[in-house]
Amino acid sequence: MSRRPWLAQIDYGLIGLVLLLSAAGLAVLWSASHGPEGDVAGHAARQLRWMGVGVVAMIAALALDYRHLQTYAVPIYVGLLLLLGLVLAMGKTSMGAQRWLIVGPLRFQPSEFMKIAMAIMAAYLLSKEDSRPPYGLRNLWVPTLATLVPTLLILAQPDLGTAVLVVGVAGAVILFQGVRRRILVGIGVLLLALAPVGWSVLHDYQRQRILTFLDPERDPLGAGYHIIQSKIAVGSGQLFGKGFLQGTQVRLQFLPERHTDFIFSVLAEEWGFLGAAAVLSLYGLLVLWGLDIAAKARDSFGRLLAVGVTSILFYHVVVNVGMVTGMLPVVGVPLPLFSYGGSSVMTTYVVVGILLSVRARRFSRGL
Repeated sequence: MSRRPWLAQIDYGLIGLVLLLSAAGLAVLWSASHGPEGDVAGHAARQLRWMGVGVVAMIAALALDYRHLQTYAVPIYVGLLLLLGLVLAMGKTSMGAQRWLIVGPLRFQPSEFMKIAMAIMAAYLLSKEDSRPPYGLRNLWVPTLATLVPTLLILAQPDLGTAVLVVGVAGAVILFQGVRRRILVGIGVLLLALAPVGWSVLHDYQRQRILTFLDPERDPLGAGYHIIQSKIAVGSGQLFGKGFLQGTQVRLQFLPERHTDFIFSVLAEEWGFLGAAAVLSLYGLLVLWGLDIAAKARDSFGRLLAVGVTSILFYHVVVNVGMVTGMLPVVGVPLPLFSYGGSSVMTTYVVVGILLSVRARRFSRGL
């Protein structure tokens, strides 16, 4: 018998799906960067290099038995907290936000990897819980505290979008395990009561984003410009799109941040409703694939971990598509494997590697 029976259980279908999304993302990024002043070679080539590094990270995550993550959940979590602290102390500031650390030639965003650490930590804490779900306050105060600390550190950068996603990842794991109904009602009432306080502590630009979401036309040449141009691009694609490299919003440079936050608008304009729907279907398949892996996991930690990391992909897609179509406020959340950015690419590939590890070891025993 093979010394590594998990090798026979590698999910090549999931790998193929991720590579297909990666290829589509590179094509759209090439088009988004193509224009009178576009940096075609720079953005696409750097993204391709990050994808190559991401594939190596995915293979490493697959080779690592996911149960080791349970053993080292606390050190991983504390290590990311320390990196978030370093960001606030000596991180690079760009566009008014202090979110990046620079190590030699590398520039990375620790808050991106905190989402994975949060999924690991939440799965670790709940898998150790002796009581049977649904849980009450006594069972949830430690996971709540573990979620609150990184959330506050990320809000201080400030990065509202990532902070919300960190809370969402922990919430997905907790809800999947089970929470008493009165706890959910109490949280809803508390959030409504704290809404005025939350509004008062938001930065001015964050309040502007929410007001712009409610009424983009209030400042069409200022705060509302991004979303107005994005909706024009999405709508002008109609059913079949204008064709690859033929998007006028991109060519004429009306669409801002087209290679990062608003890259879905480029996809919708050039590939149309059918192309955008096809890509969203691939994302939907990826999320369902992750949930299927969770359902078939052999232990509680693996099941909760798969749910947590899958929720990262789900939230990113929903929030990004929602904000570029005007259904959600603009909060700067990238579209996985499409938006330009090394930290986002690495996070996505590591998430897939963890899912592959859970899937490959569902019939194995021991570490």
